[in-house]
Amino acid sequence: MIKLGGSLLSAGVLPRCLDRIAHYPGKVLIVPGGGVFADQVRHAQKDWGFDDIAAHRMAILAMQQMALLFNSLKPDFAIFDRASKPCQITKPAIWSPDIQELDNAGIAANWEITSDSLAAWLAGQVAANELLLVKSCPLDEDSSLHDLQQLNILDAGFLKITESACFKITLMNKDRFLTLA
Repeated sequence: MIKLGGSLLSAGVLPRCLDRIAHYPGKVLIVPGGGVFADQVRHAQKDWGFDDIAAHRMAILAMQQMALLFNSLKPDFAIFDRASKPCQITKPAIWSPDIQELDNAGIAANWEITSDSLAAWLAGQVAANELLLVKSCPLDEDSSLHDLQQLNILDAGFLKITESACFKITLMNKDRFLTLA
């Protein structure tokens, strides 16, 4: 499973990242960040003062918008919305998270949970072998997850969601991801 940070769009490398994934063998699940759409939710919440539940749901809609954008760039990639559906998919697929499913799963509706934590939740649901988080920011790959959380590279809820994870977690800068053999 690969989580592509929404900032990859602003960094101008998103199409290349998707091209890279297109050449992966077998099924790859892709989790989009909310990117500029989630940034607008943050700004609107500051301006209008609406609650975190509304902001969380709007941020999930931002991920859905990014899923549509990803799919527009790679129309041969499937889109799925529920954790139970990827078993039916045989090619790269983009997750467009279902708000009701996340609510039913008890996912906290606040800014401590972002697309990184949601990707970790999905990885657990689908029994992924690995969760690769591709970020546009510089990364010290020797940093612990705790250190990356302290630097706000990972959200505040990530460690709690992954504390009993049975999958490998890898964080990688976009430049390294694009040059992997």
